[in-house]
Amino acid sequence: MFYNIRDMKIKLTHKEEEVMRILWKLEKAFVREVIDEMQPKPPYNTVSSIIRKLEGMGLISHEAFGKTYRYFPLLKKEDYKKSSLNNMLDNYFGGSVEQLMSFFVKEENVDIEELNEILEKIKQQQ
Repeated sequence: MFYNIRDMKIKLTHKEEEVMRILWKLEKAFVREVIDEMQPKPPYNTVSSIIRKLEGMGLISHEAFGKTYRYFPLLKKEDYKKSSLNNMLDNYFGGSVEQLMSFFVKEENVDIEELNEILEKIKQQQ
């Protein structure tokens, strides 16, 4: 069963988010497999501590193989993306999608033609 965070605000550190991205990619992994995906390779104990913290937060779980654990995410990547975007929207744009879009048009030099193409794709998906 996946963890649902629609109404929760979760803020992960950079390293916690990196571990979550790896678990989303691999779906299930031992600590050593997580480390193998990281550059540079951090110490085993560091990654193990991050994983235990994520598990304590209820974001991942494990299955036991003797004294070894294989971890898997309970938090869906899509739910985390939604939560992160909502946090950014609230914290930096006062909850206004209009302010967010204006920022990208002005600061990121999004072309009006490109913006129209994006809006057209959104309309087709509805």
